[in-house]
Amino acid sequence: MIQKAKVYKEVTLYTSMVEGSQKKRKAKKLPVALSEEEFGTLIKHTTRKHHKIAFLLGYGSGMRISEVLNLEPSDINFTQRSILIREGKGSKDRTVPMPKGFREEHIKLLPLSVGARALQKAFNAICKRAGLLETKPSLHFHSLRHGFATNAVSKNIPIHHIRTLMGHSNISTTNIYLEANPKEALKSYENLF
Repeated sequence: MIQKAKVYKEVTLYTSMVEGSQKKRKAKKLPVALSEEEFGTLIKHTTRKHHKIAFLLGYGSGMRISEVLNLEPSDINFTQRSILIREGKGSKDRTVPMPKGFREEHIKLLPLSVGARALQKAFNAICKRAGLLETKPSLHFHSLRHGFATNAVSKNIPIHHIRTLMGHSNISTTNIYLEANPKEALKSYENLF
């Protein structure tokens, strides 16, 4: 009887180890991005200047919320129309384009005097006021960054350039934006059939 109990225990232990080692794959959801039109609507409903600047940097430069909040005036290069992001995700530096509409007067407000949670809350409130949450209820600040990448894909910027601008280590992360914008694939299909 003791032998049977021991065998049962070992089989049960082995079975639970095997089952536990098989990870369930997460569903791959496409990123929720703002279109150029939706971004325009967002900006029209934004009254505070520091919020406008934060949203402009997120959408026009593809910056993460932490990168927007850590931006210093010395990181802005008006001559080259570029922004240096110091120690972004993974402690990597990268250079991104300066968004259209970014002015020298905006530098006076850097670094922005708002926290990440307050900025996210403001983004959500403004999206609600602008009616954007009705069509895209899962919008969040990072959707501005997704909008930057999706817009870059639609403008036919090479994917490896987008990868560099986004600061992705792996090109497969950037490839998600190709799937999020299947316009070219559909166009190729139409031309062939």
